[in-house]
Amino acid sequence: MRGMSEDIILSTSGLTKEFAGFTAVNGVDLKVRRGSIHALIGPNGAGKTTCFNLLTKFLAPTKGSIVYNGKDITRQKPAEIARLGLVRSFQISAVFPQLSVMKNVRIALQRKRGDSFDFWRSEDVLKSLDAEALRLVEAVGLSTFAELPAGELSYGRKRALEIATTLALDPEMLLLDEPMAGMGREDVERIEALIRKVSANRTILMVEHNLSVVASLSDRITVLARGQVLAEGDYATVSKDPRVVEAYIGSGVGHAH
Repeated sequence: MRGMSEDIILSTSGLTKEFAGFTAVNGVDLKVRRGSIHALIGPNGAGKTTCFNLLTKFLAPTKGSIVYNGKDITRQKPAEIARLGLVRSFQISAVFPQLSVMKNVRIALQRKRGDSFDFWRSEDVLKSLDAEALRLVEAVGLSTFAELPAGELSYGRKRALEIATTLALDPEMLLLDEPMAGMGREDVERIEALIRKVSANRTILMVEHNLSVVASLSDRITVLARGQVLAEGDYATVSKDPRVVEAYIGSGVGHAH
């Protein structure tokens, strides 16, 4: 990670969100380095999801600012930041269950071209997208299931398909909201390997409960508690921080072994 110390792709300053007298996110300063995998963790109620929804523009902050690639995006809409290359995975998880895996990815590629819902295109134009769609399907390990209706995929493979449809937008930075939620061990291992693979030329920020995944994937971790940054650093550093240990005790989250 040398040489990247000050190459910040996404940063927040004093990011705050209040809901009717309750402050869910309180003055969060976050810096995400370009090319890194950065995890946002914390016990339940720490404000992770609210923070994530602020970054992905699903919520507007009460105070504070968000800068992406040197551009203030605080007041921009999700579709606008997606065009800038900052994409939340699973925000377009219109996985069409009746359509094949391949067709799902092809629709996402059409969106990238700007012909979102123009399904009256010639078969030739659609075929030209097939090669790229197949490449993405292969990239997420779904070649065997290319012609299977998406609705018949296992839960973990559906998430892989969602990642493929997100990659179709060619994001520079990927925001993942609990990518491992609800998965069994085999699926977790598969998606973990996939995230590592797609991070090769991208920046990833993820909210994740599974601390063993966080430990093995993340370059940097920000720990939130009660809406504020409690600690930051690599896993070895934050997992030994007594404030972090204390915050997690009694929250039902065990330490990663």
